[in-house]
Amino acid sequence: MSASLYIVVEGEDPGFDIFVNGHALARNEDALERLAESLGVPPLLQYFSADENSMCVLLEQGAGDPEWAHHLPEPQWFDPAQGLGTVRAFISFLSESSVSFGSETQPLLLELTEYETVLAKTQKYNLRWHLAVSWR
Repeated sequence: MSASLYIVVEGEDPGFDIFVNGHALARNEDALERLAESLGVPPLLQYFSADENSMCVLLEQGAGDPEWAHHLPEPQWFDPAQGLGTVRAFISFLSESSVSFGSETQPLLLELTEYETVLAKTQKYNLRWHLAVSWR
């Protein structure tokens, strides 16, 4: 089973494509959390929130107990500028540093660049966002 970190934008349809694969980000989340700490930016999972739709997807995929889905708190929504700070710090570090994530460096840079695009559009349209997780 592999995980994916993906962006959820507030509202039914933001009017632009928000798809980002998110598998490399999920595979490297622990290392990215340590990197965020060293760079002085919030880790990506700080922007995680569960909404009813993403929880339904998890339940359909066989993860979790249907009972707890009825007791979820309201989803948290974040200003895209917050996430852009973390994403851009990661992109800058991975692009300019001699430190690498081995064979994961390029997939991470690709997904982070896609995150940056989605969050910039989210900011342009004055929408809010959060991260969700999917398991396959």
